[in-house]
Amino acid sequence: MSSSLSADPTRIIKTGPRGVGSPMSEFASLLRTVREAGLLRRNRRFYIITFAVITVAMAAAWVGFAMLAGTWYILLIAAAMGIIFTQYAFLTHELAHRQVFQSSKLNDTLGRLMSDLVVGISYAWWMNKHSRHHANPNTVDKDPDIETDFIIFQKEKTVGLKGMTKFMAKRQGYLFFPALLLEGFNLHSHAFQEVFNFKKKVDKRWLEISLLLVRNIGYLAVVFSFLPLGMAFAFLGVQMGIFGLYMGASFAPNHKGMPILPKGSKVDFLRRQVLTSRNIRSGVFMNHFMGGLNFQIEHHLFPTMPRPHLPLAAEMVKEYCKTKDIKYTEVGLVTSYGIVIRHLNEVGLSADGDPFDCPAAGRTGYTG
Repeated sequence: MSSSLSADPTRIIKTGPRGVGSPMSEFASLLRTVREAGLLRRNRRFYIITFAVITVAMAAAWVGFAMLAGTWYILLIAAAMGIIFTQYAFLTHELAHRQVFQSSKLNDTLGRLMSDLVVGISYAWWMNKHSRHHANPNTVDKDPDIETDFIIFQKEKTVGLKGMTKFMAKRQGYLFFPALLLEGFNLHSHAFQEVFNFKKKVDKRWLEISLLLVRNIGYLAVVFSFLPLGMAFAFLGVQMGIFGLYMGASFAPNHKGMPILPKGSKVDFLRRQVLTSRNIRSGVFMNHFMGGLNFQIEHHLFPTMPRPHLPLAAEMVKEYCKTKDIKYTEVGLVTSYGIVIRHLNEVGLSADGDPFDCPAAGRTGYTG
């Protein structure tokens, strides 16, 4: 962590006139510096090479599938495919953010093909959920990523828990990563729930339905046609388990355990994005391994910035935050996982209530 914040990070900040020193001008100044450095320019060469490498790896995996079909070594191929599908998901994420091409239409078209036809996840569902997250990260009632699912992310949501639900909540930090083994199934389930919910408007619904059906039915047909029944189920379990774990382990360190902003808080854009995000210390390998998500602060500030430009942007943002006395959080990957586990357990334990809590503390809105 490179600097400290002199006041409560969730304090109300009026955006006011765009004069010198105002919150609006603070971000505008940083944005201007980043733009002048050329860091917002697209880098198609990087993405073409990355896509080619991933696709060659997937082709090799299918060759391995054909060679090892009928042997339990096939589960190694399943694990490899779980990793490769996640790498495709990272590219989909970057296409959705317009990081690859200048044309929004081209990014959307390729993003939808990559998401629905390759990964098997609804592009429309992802865009809706992820756009709301970016607009209001870690904000109560606005960020879908902190809404209660299997895991409870807000202490207020633990009120009234009983029985097995309470038992699980109190241990949810330890259960979080094992539960991610089921996240792959959850993501595919959300895809079909989205496109077949005819009460809800879905962009290019029938195209997505067609792509999802072709991908998922085709994939299952190949697996169950070439493998014995038990081995086929094992293959799917390993592939989906690794996919879900890898996806969750890449996204979880970025915001979990960071300040949660109360509903209605008026925090300026720069502080809203920086204070609720956490970077992972990294090198070239980590930038590829996490698909650029290790530079979460810069990604939230400049969502269209291509992945290879994020390291240099991080240096600029870190220094800028230091001059503005804004807390910039950066930790190692293992440390971040420890923070996530402790935070989730702390939230779960609040189901018992804390007799030492100050009643006024619950009215500040600060839950980080």
